[in-house]
Amino acid sequence: MTDQFFEERKQKIYRFMQDGLYVPMKQKEIAAVLQIPREERDELRKILEALTEEGKITVSKRGKYSLSKEIRLTGVFRANLKGFGFVTVEGEDEDIYIREDQTNGAMDKDTVEITLTRAGGGRHREGRVQKIVKRGTARVVGLFQMNPGKNYGFVLPDNQKLFHDIFIPAERSMGAVDGHKVVAELTFYGDEKRKPEGKIVEILGHVNDPGTDILSIVKAYDLPAEFPEKVLNQAARVAKPVSGADMAGRKDIRDWQMVTIDGEDAKDLDDAVSLVKEGDHYILGVHIADVANYVQENSALDREAYERGTSVYLVDRVIPMLPHTLSNGICSLNAGEDRLALSCIMKIDPAGHVIDHEIAETVIHVDRRMSYTAVNKILEDQDPEEREKYRELVPMFERMGELSHIIRERRKKRGSIDFDFPETKMILNEKGEPLELKPYERNTATRLIEDFMLLANETVAEDYYWQELPFLYRTHEAPDEEKIRALATFIHNFGYSMHVGNREIRPGEVQKLLTKVEGTPEEPLIARLALRSMKQARYTEENTGHFGLAANYYTHFTSPIRRYPDLQIHRIIKDHLRGRLNEKKMEHYRSILPEAAKHSSETERRAEEAERETIKLKKAEYMQKRIGKVYEGVISGITKWGMYVELPNTVEGLVHVVSMKDDHYEYDERSYELAGVHTGRRYRLGERIFVRVTGADRLQRTVDFEIAEEGEEDNGEKNRHETDRQ
Repeated sequence: MTDQFFEERKQKIYRFMQDGLYVPMKQKEIAAVLQIPREERDELRKILEALTEEGKITVSKRGKYSLSKEIRLTGVFRANLKGFGFVTVEGEDEDIYIREDQTNGAMDKDTVEITLTRAGGGRHREGRVQKIVKRGTARVVGLFQMNPGKNYGFVLPDNQKLFHDIFIPAERSMGAVDGHKVVAELTFYGDEKRKPEGKIVEILGHVNDPGTDILSIVKAYDLPAEFPEKVLNQAARVAKPVSGADMAGRKDIRDWQMVTIDGEDAKDLDDAVSLVKEGDHYILGVHIADVANYVQENSALDREAYERGTSVYLVDRVIPMLPHTLSNGICSLNAGEDRLALSCIMKIDPAGHVIDHEIAETVIHVDRRMSYTAVNKILEDQDPEEREKYRELVPMFERMGELSHIIRERRKKRGSIDFDFPETKMILNEKGEPLELKPYERNTATRLIEDFMLLANETVAEDYYWQELPFLYRTHEAPDEEKIRALATFIHNFGYSMHVGNREIRPGEVQKLLTKVEGTPEEPLIARLALRSMKQARYTEENTGHFGLAANYYTHFTSPIRRYPDLQIHRIIKDHLRGRLNEKKMEHYRSILPEAAKHSSETERRAEEAERETIKLKKAEYMQKRIGKVYEGVISGITKWGMYVELPNTVEGLVHVVSMKDDHYEYDERSYELAGVHTGRRYRLGERIFVRVTGADRLQRTVDFEIAEEGEEDNGEKNRHETDRQ
């Protein structure tokens, strides 16, 4: 059957269903009414499938076909670098794909109204942008270029998802010159005939000035760098030393042995830990700074903290959620000082079960400020010098090491997934230039604190869930079935398997897989693909459990200095402990929590993206001085345009297929490989290869590699272990 004939038959079937007398029918009934012979019914099935995929008709669970009602959906458009995009609709599980020719001028982050062009039918839904409801971008950060001899210039957006330069008339340029990084306000969004237009509202500095690069990212993500004076004044007023009146009615545990354990450079210490043994049982105390005591609901401080949502940790600075007067001062659990806390005190049996707990407002007094490095030396290295220095604390640390192991093993048994990808530790000089890049290593001490915080978060979440009180949870949905099945098919090529139940995957199956591949060449590949199949954790007012942790109940309770959800639930807990959680108060929380959850999830994503961009920027800057150097790395990603290679120092760069001169390479989508057409050479994810640095672009935040040979020399030195020596 020719395509033309198929289309004609398809149109005939569609017109039949458009008839006002048509009622929903099964395939067999349509065939009978239209007198379609038995030998042509397979063709009818294909026509009905095609019409379903196009979104023109729908099929019910009973197999009856009916005309689609044009559904209009509203959501946020997310552009892709290649021109197409996806629309995220609240409450919908799956994003809707928008082809490049169907975007109708929509820009990244615009709220749009769409109609479906493909309703599903076994494939992803597709749509067309009908109208732009609300623009998501009002200001653009970018590089200003003045046209020589002309009375206008252009801003080249830093955000590569904004595909057009912004036209700037000279009278609206604020005197900016070539090479200035600027903030431009859009005055016209462009159409088929004209580019977007704007006016410059702020000059950030020259592209080569120290600090301009990070400031550009701060402005691009609209991060509030400065606190309003009103907020600073209020912080100064409330930051008073702990008084007798403050302690009234609180559990006084200042005589308990306790410590804080953080990184050497941490200044906002919001958690302390204590541990004793009673017989076979452990009494673990997780003591969290009582920030809610100082930040009252609806105060200027609170409104500012809510807007910020979270502290942002950039490579060269921290943009805190709360002013330093609080975050590094009275709310920080500094050693040797009385502090107000909210404590979760847990009684844990030898198997790691919490058999009893108490959540209480407390007064604490931290004995020592410890670093991860020092505690790791005591527990892991058995360093005699360090053990002598902290000898009064060593027994407690050893108990902590025991308990941490028990808790971790229990979590592992129930199926908790532990993705252990290295984070980047970056050392900068006073000018902000990167001197050293290396992976930030997790150790016994970092895991210990992680274990205790996770347990406290679970304990608090379970307590408040069963009390049926309004609350904020940290939830993580099960992964998309299609993605998991694709992962299961792929790992089969390596001789691994996963049990995927009927429309359901258990987290334990993912953890088992990660355990099986640990230490193998394919580990990086499979771990990354498993991570990519996961959904993003978020804040919700409904408890639906946390897939990644294999936890039925989970919240964020332990970091109120740097996360707004933690501060919000501290208020609920305190109101409950003080008997103030009456029906009116509960109704108040029920009304504000959905928006607080949504906003907190959004500010968290914004912070993560900004943090990633600053790291990418400094990595590119670091590699600019290493053009020509040869490194050994691991293939971390493969696409049709090339392969990404990650170095031991965590830098990732692209080997473009154009630079692979020994053969013509094609992308094998099924096996995630680049295959040489003539030589048969195949490059696989997880494979170790040598690469030479050919380029690094600080503005685009990209690094380019080409394939090199082991032992190649540059500038008279072997560079196999270059990354270890930098």
